Amino acid sequence: MRIVVGSDHAGLPLKQSLLNGILTEYDVQDVGAFDQSSSDYPRFALLAARSVASGKADLGLLICGTGIGMALAASRVRGVRPAVCTSCYTARMARAHNNANVLCLGGRVLGVGLAEEVVRAFLNTSFEGGRHAQRLEMIEDESD
Repeated sequence: MRIVVGSDHAGLPLKQSLLNGILTEYDVQDVGAFDQSSSDYPRFALLAARSVASGKADLGLLICGTGIGMALAASRVRGVRPAVCTSCYTARMARAHNNANVLCLGGRVLGVGLAEEVVRAFLNTSFEGGRHAQRLEMIEDESD
């Protein structure tokens, strides 16, 4: 599984912890940020979202202070379905029911231990399809 990862300065510490921990098991592309200097989250969100949309990455992981800014920016890329998750349950449901393909986390919201569990839940859950696929088609139809 290919995962693209990005963060701004606020998400960098959590991103580094995940890269050095749970994400060592995966093929990961890190699109930045690479240092603590103030950075603009849309830059990294869009790089990662475009990678997912083009198929270069299977899934994305974006981290800023709350995860919200990253999700807003990534959602502007057609075919990208970001989800801000703060629990294993929301991560599983985002994948199973919404076919989310980008997980957004808050580096100032989650500790490393919980973040690892949320990432694991997201990565290990598959889309259920069925009635959920019909609902996603409704959303796609509206965005045309």
